[in-house]
Amino acid sequence: MSTLLESYTQGRWFGAADRGTPLLSAVDGSEVARISATGLDRAAMVNHAREVGGPALAALTFHERAALLKQLALTLMAGKDEFYALSRHTGATARDSAIDIDGGFGTLLSYASKARRELPNDTVHLDGPVEVLGRNGTFVARHIHTSRRGVAVQINAFNFPVWGFLEKLAPAFIAGVPSIVKPASNTAYLTELVFRRIVESGVLPEGSVQLLCGSAGDLLDHLDGQDSVAFTGSAGTAAILRAHPQVVSAAVRFTAEADSLNASILGPDVEVSDPEFDLYVGQLVNEMITKAGQKCTAIRRALVPAALVDDVVAAASERLAQVVIGDPANPDVRMGALAGLEQRDEVLTSLRGLTKSAEIVFGDPDHVDVVGADPARGVFLSPILLRANDSNAPEPHDIEAFGPVATVIGYTDADDAVTLAARGKGSLVASLVTKDSALAGRIVRGLAAYHGRVLVLNAENARESTGHGSPLPVLVHGGPGRAGGGEELGGIRGILHHMQRTAIQGTPNVLTAVGRQWVTGADRIESGIHPFRKDLGALCLGDTIVGGSRQVTRADIDHFAEFTGDTFYAHTDPEAAAANPMFGGIVAHGYLVVSLAAGLFVDPAPGPVLANFGVDGLRFLTPVKADDTLTVTLTAKQITPRQSADYGEVRWDAVVSNQDGDPVATYDVLTLVAKPEQD
Repeated sequence: MSTLLESYTQGRWFGAADRGTPLLSAVDGSEVARISATGLDRAAMVNHAREVGGPALAALTFHERAALLKQLALTLMAGKDEFYALSRHTGATARDSAIDIDGGFGTLLSYASKARRELPNDTVHLDGPVEVLGRNGTFVARHIHTSRRGVAVQINAFNFPVWGFLEKLAPAFIAGVPSIVKPASNTAYLTELVFRRIVESGVLPEGSVQLLCGSAGDLLDHLDGQDSVAFTGSAGTAAILRAHPQVVSAAVRFTAEADSLNASILGPDVEVSDPEFDLYVGQLVNEMITKAGQKCTAIRRALVPAALVDDVVAAASERLAQVVIGDPANPDVRMGALAGLEQRDEVLTSLRGLTKSAEIVFGDPDHVDVVGADPARGVFLSPILLRANDSNAPEPHDIEAFGPVATVIGYTDADDAVTLAARGKGSLVASLVTKDSALAGRIVRGLAAYHGRVLVLNAENARESTGHGSPLPVLVHGGPGRAGGGEELGGIRGILHHMQRTAIQGTPNVLTAVGRQWVTGADRIESGIHPFRKDLGALCLGDTIVGGSRQVTRADIDHFAEFTGDTFYAHTDPEAAAANPMFGGIVAHGYLVVSLAAGLFVDPAPGPVLANFGVDGLRFLTPVKADDTLTVTLTAKQITPRQSADYGEVRWDAVVSNQDGDPVATYDVLTLVAKPEQD
């Protein structure tokens, strides 16, 4: 008997007492492992996540969590050969495995990098600007995001046993929420192997990740309003889980990525001789054979101009005829096996439904030539290309064959193509291949409401394009309607999904204390020591210097205009400037004002301030005229130490005012400031 997969719960590996259910190789039918969760205490898993994993993650900042995620990704990548070897049994070729395995590790790295760049080295994320609620500025508000005190339950599909759980785990981990990973049973052996290496690495805090191999059982019964469920699978199962009594009564956050009849449109401007025609056909064939078509983002409907249907069918059939099918271990094989017999039966059942209104133009569902494997033991299937007899027939727009199956459907014009794409009732992704950008703009506007992502492909971006079926960590993965109505990934959006958005109302001092970012109206600290002489350890929020004054002369304005070449009439033509009521005469350049302001607050000596690396939110509020006098108030607004450097980032609030006390310019100055020297 093969090895019984174990679950990882409460800091240890758990093995069921029974023999479990056999999991068979998709390539040769051999028993790879067995699976069972009999006797597993799922309530204890949830409690462990909340009581151990949650507090451990909550104690870490976004940057600290990101550093752990990066370390984990690099550790897993170093040992990926064993994952590739086992992945073969799922039916995946080396290229398929790269999408799953390397794609999963790449997602960890992407989230680690994005979190370090875009989130503070803190546990609270500030959402949007401060809202002034009172006339005098003493009553203000701001939205913040904080980690929810629950668990993220992740129920995954069979087709991506590595990427599928890592793309859900990464944003939850950065958000500070522990995860319980529930893989689909028939490929869970690969998930379990990767999870073992995660545990062995010792990188992640105890309780931050747990694994459930086998039935979910009563897991959802133990969730509450702080928890979330992310599901990938069929729309039918999603509907059942979404309606679970505890999910409904406790308002558990539920996200589903379900069925998707994704469409790819060949633009009406493309001719057979254009490179875009070859790009379209190549993409269609690639999406049919990658992972044996077992991708939620694969092309199911190929929408082409009616006059080019025959050409597309012929070109795609020619390419499909060259595809070698068989044992993924054979380097010549381009398409492997389906994940299991049950999966192949479902594809064949769907195919029978499709052939009610479409004819098979390539492939034989009853026969396939296989290299290096026994077709009677493995779960192989020929790629099947169909041609719709009636573009308006319901079957191509209602039935998804989750395998190497696609239907070519003719359309009459661009509006008809958009209408046909929308008949999928909501999809994860659509693609449009066209050389006409104006046409692309019109079609994309029509497609957007029905799709989570739209790829526009042409000869210009083909070399860099990641392709129709490739979800990216920085982009939303999800879709409306039939596709589940949920979102995953999407960069920082995916992290904030696991956090609670709360409106905080109070004084500027209260908001400063909560958000750890100085708010206008909060106390300022004038210690007599120039803030630029303070290192990152000594600097405090509210540290302030008032610089000035400095009179702006007509000679300054003339010199700046001549020196820079900025001779806009408001700075150089007295008559024209006076005629414009906005200026009423010669005014100083805005950038001259900012330059003079820098001279009023900069401390010139070498010291803790290492560099100025930018300015954010610059606004010119009131024109500065010749002989006006400027002062500048500079206040330490946000202090962000960097994890892997001997310096941090400091954001300064800058307000430049004239002799009447009116602000003439506001902006944030960004500097790098040294950490304290270590003894």
